[in-house]
Amino acid sequence: MQNRIGIVLFWVLLCAHALHAQSVRKYSNEFLKIGVGARAAAMGNAMTGITDDVTSGYWNPAGLALGPQAPEVSLMHSEYFAGIAKYDYVGFAMPVGGRRRFGVSVVRLGVDDIPNTLNLVDPNGNIDFGRVETFSVADLAVLLSVAQRVDVLGGLDIGANFKVVNRSVGKFANAWGFGLDVGARWDKGPFQAGLMFSDITSTFNAWTFNTETFEQTFVQTGNVIPENSLEITLPSVRMGAGYTFMQDKVVEVLVSVDNDIHFDGKRNVIANLGPVSFDPHMGVEIGYRKLAFLRGGFKNLQQVVNDKGKMAYSVFPSVGAGFRLKNFQVDYSLSNVGNFSTTLYSHVFSLKYTFKSNR
Repeated sequence: MQNRIGIVLFWVLLCAHALHAQSVRKYSNEFLKIGVGARAAAMGNAMTGITDDVTSGYWNPAGLALGPQAPEVSLMHSEYFAGIAKYDYVGFAMPVGGRRRFGVSVVRLGVDDIPNTLNLVDPNGNIDFGRVETFSVADLAVLLSVAQRVDVLGGLDIGANFKVVNRSVGKFANAWGFGLDVGARWDKGPFQAGLMFSDITSTFNAWTFNTETFEQTFVQTGNVIPENSLEITLPSVRMGAGYTFMQDKVVEVLVSVDNDIHFDGKRNVIANLGPVSFDPHMGVEIGYRKLAFLRGGFKNLQQVVNDKGKMAYSVFPSVGAGFRLKNFQVDYSLSNVGNFSTTLYSHVFSLKYTFKSNR
């Protein structure tokens, strides 16, 4: 026990030293805040307290313990900015004994086929389009999740993620990062609640720049040559709750509310308390015989300056639908309904398949 305590104290001191020695980046690893699954997208990403399937590895790993006693797989694809950026997700979960489940989630946000014009002009000063190459800018994360039912409070589940992050800018720069998330979820009848601590030990991305690929051009154009550095993602908290009206009836109505809390400085959200920012969002799901669903929600509630120079509220609403057919579930979401936000609308599709249980 003393050895374990010593290891924990050493890790805490190491993290504290790294935080002191390196600069903390605001909006670091933000691609992991976009969300996965069309169901979540339609419900304003208010999933922390109600998640109970393979996507729990992303939203709150504790929710994996509520999944079926059979393997599950989920796929999602969406595009942003007229198809320039592509966002993909694949998740897998399976029971590993009792109420313990294991999951793997892979998330990628990327912009591909970007022209590299650094060598557009040949040594003789001639423009040669044959010298133009393409590269990708991509953020990739792999989450390894485990969840377990705990025999306290009548319905408590706990879970954790170990995540590996890789971020690349073609052959010019590359970063590797590692982090840890922990979560809890309580389920009692029609009421559910969840708590998720993301990057609980802070996530450290070590950036390496291949300066030989661009140094000459940067010197000629007067740009600053970047140096290898450590990017730090501070911990954040997601908390949520849900309530199901008319539970187990022909028609059920689920209302879910979440609040994301960040500690990396004032963000452009609805409420701030010094360096602490609060980002509420919610969703509603109407289900018919647990086979067909209509959904709606909102997120990104912000105060912005309108075209008249006055403060106004901006919101990102969404709607969606889903249905189950035997072991398949198909979900769809349309975001930014009615153009309430300056962000363009997007379509999100996701598919989930549950294998037959051996029991």
